[in-house]
Amino acid sequence: MAERVAIVGAGVLGLELARRFAERGDQVILLEAAPEIGGLASAWSIGELVWDRHYHVTLLSDDKTRRFLKHFDLENELQWVETKTGFYTDGQLYSLSNSWEFLTFPPLGLLSKFRLALTILRASRIKNWSKLEQIPVATWLRRWSGEKTFQKMWLPLLRAKLGEGYQQTSAAFIWATINRMYAARRSGLKKEMFGYVKGGYARILKRCADVLAQKGVDLRTEARVKQIESGRITLDSGEEISCDRIVVTAASPLVAKLCPTLPEAERQALDQIRYQGIVCASLVLKQPLDRFYVTNLTENWVPFTAVIEMSALVDRAEFNGHTLVYLPKYVAPDDPLFEEPDESIQARFLEALARIYPHFHSDQLLAFRVSRVRNVFALSTLNYSQKVPPIVSKVAGLAFLNSAHIVNGTLNVNDTLGLVDTYFPVISAMSPAKKPTPVVGATS
Repeated sequence: MAERVAIVGAGVLGLELARRFAERGDQVILLEAAPEIGGLASAWSIGELVWDRHYHVTLLSDDKTRRFLKHFDLENELQWVETKTGFYTDGQLYSLSNSWEFLTFPPLGLLSKFRLALTILRASRIKNWSKLEQIPVATWLRRWSGEKTFQKMWLPLLRAKLGEGYQQTSAAFIWATINRMYAARRSGLKKEMFGYVKGGYARILKRCADVLAQKGVDLRTEARVKQIESGRITLDSGEEISCDRIVVTAASPLVAKLCPTLPEAERQALDQIRYQGIVCASLVLKQPLDRFYVTNLTENWVPFTAVIEMSALVDRAEFNGHTLVYLPKYVAPDDPLFEEPDESIQARFLEALARIYPHFHSDQLLAFRVSRVRNVFALSTLNYSQKVPPIVSKVAGLAFLNSAHIVNGTLNVNDTLGLVDTYFPVISAMSPAKKPTPVVGATS
């Protein structure tokens, strides 16, 4: 029998859940607090451009993302490009895009290169990732790469992504990171290709919204949820929504605040998840910085994590002939950077950019905008899979599903969609909050 289903959060996860419930014949209400849908994959304007608020790519091996796009008739519009990788260390910028460049990479000696390659090969061949949850990532990398390579390469990269949280992070983190990048090679593809849809996620999300509307989904933006109980959602506006089942896709700390009737054990499970946040600057420049899509950074003085030159992947015609660059900085949710004014961030980031790229001058900047998100991804701490919050609450008709439930992957669109594959049957089978009310005109 058809039910009334409410989904809180219209990121990619919420959108896919809404599609599946609607195709099952349920009446779906999709609530998003922001003015736009998409969550971390949302689009915004940077100067005269409209593009993704954060950087995203699709890999050839991202089967779940490609299937998602296929549902919205967009998979055949993916543009595939082979990209290059840069590495900035010891004040020098190097290309590290193929085997020969790796062998001739000056910052590492021959033995260090051998051990680094061995580490990556070892990680790519491990099948039982759960054993790695018991080993600190720094311990595992030191064991396989050696202290010199760990200090020179791995430690700066770990700190860039995890901050000091790397000390509590398990080796499963680096296993998941390496395995995502090597998935295509394991499947028989000779090289990794990155893909994007023309128009970026703005176009993807618009198509999603249109298709969901055709399926009868009631999608509401600027619908901020105040409180969630069994079978009832109260919005900040005072409106109350009654439903048979509720799925909350917000970050775990937010779920605990929204649901006051949770059992204490569930509340503690949600509150103990440690998140990493991001402050990400988007820049529109007159000219390219270099030829690399991603440039990894190992210098401690650089105030951002990496340089992502999106126009090294995406046709610059998408950006009116200009260059789009992302400068992300991953930080803890309480980091002072979240309170730093945009003007101060811009001054520091541009100064660092000019040191890395001597040809760059601030007069090449056309637009600069900063995105701040405090809860982006959960840290893969020791024995993390044993700490993951439950999917189905003891509160009748209530379920939680968010990126914190990714236990053997990394935060990306493909692994996020994988959660729906795994847990939709569980959520759709849970007991409703009340006796289901037939929906007029719906099919069972």
